[in-house]
Amino acid sequence: MHEFLVSVVAFIVLVGVMVVVHEFGHFAVAKLCGVRVESFSVGFGPRLVGFTYGETEYKICVLPLGGYVKMTGETPDQISGSSQGTPGTPVMQQLAEKIPGVKPEEDAPETGGRPQPTSDDPGSFLNHPRWQRMLIGVAGPVANFMLAFALMFFYYGWINEVPKHEVKTTTVEWVVPGSPAAQAGIQSGDVITHFDSADHPDWDQVNQRAALNQGQSVPLTVDRGGQKVDFTLRLPPLVNGQDFDISDAGTIPEYVPGPIKVQQVQPGWPAAQAGLQAGDAIQSVDGHEFHTVQALLAYMQAGEGKPVSLIVVRNGAALPPIVAHPAKLDSNGYKLGFVPVPPPFGPSPLPLNAAMRKSAHFCRENSSLIIEVLGRIFTRKLSVSQMSGPVGIARMAGDAAETKGWLPKLGLASAISLNLGIINLLPFPILDGGLILLLLIESVIRRDIEINVKERIYQAAFVLIVAFFAFTVFNDVSRLPFFTHLKP
Repeated sequence: MHEFLVSVVAFIVLVGVMVVVHEFGHFAVAKLCGVRVESFSVGFGPRLVGFTYGETEYKICVLPLGGYVKMTGETPDQISGSSQGTPGTPVMQQLAEKIPGVKPEEDAPETGGRPQPTSDDPGSFLNHPRWQRMLIGVAGPVANFMLAFALMFFYYGWINEVPKHEVKTTTVEWVVPGSPAAQAGIQSGDVITHFDSADHPDWDQVNQRAALNQGQSVPLTVDRGGQKVDFTLRLPPLVNGQDFDISDAGTIPEYVPGPIKVQQVQPGWPAAQAGLQAGDAIQSVDGHEFHTVQALLAYMQAGEGKPVSLIVVRNGAALPPIVAHPAKLDSNGYKLGFVPVPPPFGPSPLPLNAAMRKSAHFCRENSSLIIEVLGRIFTRKLSVSQMSGPVGIARMAGDAAETKGWLPKLGLASAISLNLGIINLLPFPILDGGLILLLLIESVIRRDIEINVKERIYQAAFVLIVAFFAFTVFNDVSRLPFFTHLKP
C-alpha cells in the first residue's frame, strides 16, 4: 500500500509539472503573439480557486493531472461564419472537445463577461498568421526541452553526486581488451602508484591528469603483486566534446568493494529471462569479480553479446551458475536489463560551463534514444508492448522517489519531459506536431483545409489515441507483480 501511494503521488507531481510547463509554453507565446488567452488551468474539472487578471482566468482545478490553456477561437466552432481554423494545442482539452456531444465550456450560456469571438476578432487564435500559430504549437515541446535542460543543469552545477571512493587505492577493476590501457600492458588488479606527475594519486587526480593529457602519452607506475612495473599510456583524444576520464582509455576503476547488487529487474529482458531477481548479489561473471556495473558493461561490450555465466547469491546462499544472454536494449550497447543498487554517493558540483555541457549531452543522448525507440516501433523491430504507459510511469516515478540521491529523480523528470516534447512533435492529429503539419499543408496549398475534413481527421485520431491509451494501460497492469506471479 505504501509503494502504491508513493507511486500515485510521484506520478501526479511528475506528470502535473511536465504538462503545466508544456502548456505554459503555449500560453507565453500566445500572449506574445497577441492571442487572447481566456484561461490557464492547473488541473481539470471543477475550479477550486482562481482569479482573473486582464483577459485571462488563472485557476486550479480538482483533478491535478496536468492542465490546459484555452485560447479564443481555438476551435472552428468558436468563430461565427469563419471557414478558417484548426483545433487548438492543449491535448487533453482537445480530446474532451472532440467527444461527440461534449461542448467546450465557452459554449455554455455563461461567458463570464469574456468577449465572444467573431470572424474578424484580432485576439482570435485562428485570425493570426499561420507562422504565429506554428510558433504557438511548437512552444509547448520547446518548453519541455528547456525544462529538461534546466533540471540537469541544476543537478550537475549544484549537486552532481559521484561515487564515494570506498576503495582507497587506485585499483584497476577491469581493462577493456584492445583499448589503449590493454595495449600499454595494464592488467586488472594493478594499483596505480604514479600517474604523469602525481605520486600515489587517487582516482580524482588520475582523471584530472588524464584530462590534461588527452591525445598524449603519459608515464605511469603500477604495483602488481608487490612488484613495481612502469608503463607509457597513450591517452585517446577527446571525442564529441565530452568530459574525459581514465575509463576512456579502457581502464575501469574499482570504487567500491563487494558484489554488484540488483535493485530491480526489467520484465522480459535478459536478466529476467535468466532468472535474476531483485535483491540478488552478482558475485562473479565468467569468473571475474566485478564490483561496479561500469566494469560489467565494459566486459559485455568486449564480448559482443556472448552469453555470460553469473554466480549469484540469493538470501545468503549461492545459486547454481545462471547463464544470461546480453542484448542491445538501446543504442548504448549490450545490457542485461536490471537496475543496480547504487553505490554511496557524495556531492561534487561541476563548474557552470561543464554543467552546461553535461546537461546538453544528457538531453541529446536521451532524445536520440527516444527517437531510436520510436523508429524501431514504426519499423516493427521493437514491440509496442515494451512501451510504458501511465501505470508504468507511475511505478518508475515511485521507484525514483524512494531511491536515494537526486539523479534518479531529476534524471527521470528530465527524460519524461523530453519524451513529452518529442512525442508532441510527432505529425499526428491532436498532437502539436499534427497542428503544425496541417498549417504547413495549408501554407503550401495557399488555402484552408475544410472544417468538416479536419473534424473527421481529429475524430479518427481521437479513437486511435484512446485505443492506444487503453492498450498501454492494459500492458502496464499485466506487468504488475501480482499478475506476473500468476504466470506459470
